[in-house]
Amino acid sequence: MRITGLGHAGMFIETAGGSILCDPVIGPSFFGSWFPFPDNRGLDWERFGAADFLYVSHRHRDHFDPALLERYVRKDIAVLLPDYPTDDLESDLRSLGYENIVYTHAGETLEYGPLKLMVTPLRAPSDGPIGDSSLSVDDGTASILNQNDSHPLDLEKLLSFSKPDAYFTQVSGAIWWPMVYDLPLDAKQNFARLKRDAQNKRAMYYIEKVDAEHVFPMAGPPMFLREELFRYNGLGQEDDSIFTDQRQFLEHLAQERPEQKGHLFLPGTQVDVHGGDIEVVQTLFDDAEIERIFTDKWSYLAEQRDGRQEEIRAEEDSRAAILPPEQMLAELKAWWEPLLRRGRIFRTGVGGPVRMTIGELDLCIDFPKAKVREYAGEETAYWFTIPADLVSTNIRDHEIDWSNSIFLSMQFQAGRIGKFNEFIYTFFKCLSRDRIEYVENWYAEQSDVSEDVELGEWVVQRRCPHLRADLSKTAKIEGGVLTCSLHDWKWDLASGRCLTTQGHPIRAHQFEDALHREAGAAV
Repeated sequence: MRITGLGHAGMFIETAGGSILCDPVIGPSFFGSWFPFPDNRGLDWERFGAADFLYVSHRHRDHFDPALLERYVRKDIAVLLPDYPTDDLESDLRSLGYENIVYTHAGETLEYGPLKLMVTPLRAPSDGPIGDSSLSVDDGTASILNQNDSHPLDLEKLLSFSKPDAYFTQVSGAIWWPMVYDLPLDAKQNFARLKRDAQNKRAMYYIEKVDAEHVFPMAGPPMFLREELFRYNGLGQEDDSIFTDQRQFLEHLAQERPEQKGHLFLPGTQVDVHGGDIEVVQTLFDDAEIERIFTDKWSYLAEQRDGRQEEIRAEEDSRAAILPPEQMLAELKAWWEPLLRRGRIFRTGVGGPVRMTIGELDLCIDFPKAKVREYAGEETAYWFTIPADLVSTNIRDHEIDWSNSIFLSMQFQAGRIGKFNEFIYTFFKCLSRDRIEYVENWYAEQSDVSEDVELGEWVVQRRCPHLRADLSKTAKIEGGVLTCSLHDWKWDLASGRCLTTQGHPIRAHQFEDALHREAGAAV
């Protein structure tokens, strides 16, 4: 089996039973903000576009690049479609002319001669754009797991497909926190360090559990080549960013797990795998250029910035004309109020008004009353400032997932009082009736937390209140604080209070207290 890196989360897999093109992206993505690092334009995209199968893991534009698909990938290719709760990804692909859809199902293996495939979907509201997935591949000569951005909960089921010889997984950041937030620099620096630490812990958790002999960090970091975002590349010019690069993570991996074989995976990296034997060759960059890219990164990034402004200007020229404030308010009101009326859990979860300043429009989303109106001066716990051309473009395109457009672009500012509120950002992923109803039902089902598990001296509910991970496998308790290692969410066990965000209490009590109560009842 041969795997060629295509940049970011992209790879081209050649097997004994056919070839698979995975998540090919050149970009720029998210309103011209993200470019793959390092530059992947020099690859032979015509060759990769002639693959037997296309696999797009999810709708995020750093994995799904419509312009690249239109230019390079043949229309009759067999598309491996993850089994998602809404048909948004399928609709996107069909709108580009891809009709040869292979419907995959969770936990089911597809066989094409010696080639076996399994696509494992995740369907929680926080899984990418309400749906993320991984790809398992085995052709009898080797087995690999392409986990990309996904954070699977049931690893036993995932790994029952086969034990991977090579493991490809995300290690860098893919979020706008804390960079866009209205915070003092020292607070941003502290939050950025905490976020990088959480990313490393999550990656190490999966590496330990998957236990593949060879690990390839991938799916980031992006390059930010817009002038106003350039400072946020990597760890940031002021140590206030979260985008760990491939070499930085490999250094961390060597410190934490010296026995693990980690490899640099870049555009043009060619990995030949035959069982436990592996050969890694760089075909796009020579050793000297790779060394320059990572040791003189800011100079390399500056060269990229100076040479790619035309791509940024082309994206800006494609945006919609800015709507007048009155029209913008009317459009958003007609679009969002019916969704708010259906979103009872969102209205309760947000619990108050959210302010949005969009160019000349000062808008309020009154979640409790399911209203979109002009801001009336009331105090709000969350506020956003967003360029009017971005919102006008999303209205024109009826973009149903603003995380997949405006928020990941980082071309906005935000502020909040208190803790993170996941319901706000989840609402902005759910700007269609199908999505709002799916997520409402999903949250309602999470109330079933009846089973408990013993963890040291504590008895806690077995399922994490966040995404229902099995806490018997993912929890760590220190000083009465439980941390779920999948997303680094924390709970104070004595009170049951979530320390990461509002709501999401956990049921817990100390095991000794439970025994004392039972003894007292018996007496």
